Amino acid sequence: MEEVYKMFLKSIMISGFVFIMMVMIEYINVQSKGVWQKHLTGNKWKQYIIAGLLGALPGCLGAFTMVALFSHQLVSFGALVTTMIATSGDEAFVMFAMFPMQAAILTIILLVVGILAGYLTDKFYHPKNLLNKMPRHNLELHDEEQCKCFQKNIFWSNILHPSLHRLSVAIGIIALMIGLATGVLSGKAEMWVKFTLMFTFAFALFIVVTVPDHFLKEHIWNHIIKVHLPRIFLWVFGVLLLMHFLTLYIDVEDWISNNMFVVLLIAVLIGIIPESGPHLVFVTLFAAGTIPFSVLLASSISQDGHGMLPLLAESKKGFVAVKIINMIYALVVGGVGLFFGL
Repeated sequence: MEEVYKMFLKSIMISGFVFIMMVMIEYINVQSKGVWQKHLTGNKWKQYIIAGLLGALPGCLGAFTMVALFSHQLVSFGALVTTMIATSGDEAFVMFAMFPMQAAILTIILLVVGILAGYLTDKFYHPKNLLNKMPRHNLELHDEEQCKCFQKNIFWSNILHPSLHRLSVAIGIIALMIGLATGVLSGKAEMWVKFTLMFTFAFALFIVVTVPDHFLKEHIWNHIIKVHLPRIFLWVFGVLLLMHFLTLYIDVEDWISNNMFVVLLIAVLIGIIPESGPHLVFVTLFAAGTIPFSVLLASSISQDGHGMLPLLAESKKGFVAVKIINMIYALVVGGVGLFFGL
C-alpha cells in the first residue's frame, strides 16, 4: 500500500504540473489570438516552420488550429503532417514533468522531423480527391474578449470577492505549492527543480487571481479542469499502477530487451488511437529506463494526442491518410534510431 500511496502522490504532482502548464498555454493562446493564423498562409517553408512550432506547443491547441486551417484549405496537407508529427498532445506536459532535458531534446527532434516530413509529403503526395471535398470558404476567427494581464478595476474584486470557481482553483494551486515546499509531492527532487516549479505555480496563481471571470470559467474550469485534468490523472495513475503490478509478476525489461522491434511496432500502431493517454505507457517505460529513446521517438511521431479528432469529424479519409503517413515516418525514424542503438 505504501508503494501505491507514493504513486498516487506522484500522479498528483505530475497532473498538477500538467494543469499549471495548460493554464499558462491557454493564457498565452488567448493573449496572442490570431497571430499564428495570420502568418500561416503563404510560403510553403514558412507554413512548415510555423506549423511545426504550433505542434511543438504542449497540448492540443496548435493541432486544433492546423486542422481548422487545413479544413478550409489555408495550409497544405504537408503542413498538417508537420504539426501532427511535432505534437505530443497532453503527454508533452507529462514528459517535461518527468524528464525535462530529454523532453526538450525530443521536442526539437520532432520539430525537425516534422518540417522535413511536411516538405517530402507535399513533394510526393498530392491528395486531390481529399482536397476537393474540403470546403473553400475562409476561416472565421472567433473574436472573443481578450484577457489582460493585470486590470486594476477587477483585481481587488477578484481578491476580496472571489467566485467559487476562482477560489477553488486558487486553493488547489496553493495546496500544490505547499506540497512542493514541504517535500510531500516533490520528494527528493533537486532544489533547482523545486524552485522552478514553485515559480511556475506562483505565476499560474497570478493568472487565476487576475484574469476575468470569462477566462477563468470557460478556459480554466470548463476546458482544462473538467475536460483534461481527470483524464490525465487517471491515465498517469493507471499507467504507474499497471507498470508496478506488471513488474511484480513479469520480467518486463527482459521481454522488451529481447523483442525491441516488436515493441517499436506496437508503439507505432498504438499511435493510431486519437486520444491522449496510451502514449503514456511508453513515456513511463522510458522514464524507468526500460525502452530506448528511439522507441519513445517513434511513438511520439506516430501519435498526436487528440489533435486529430476534429479532422476525423471533418474527413475520415484525411484522418486515415495523415495517420498512415505519420506511421511510415515513425517506423523509418524509430527503426534507424534503434539500429544505431539510440
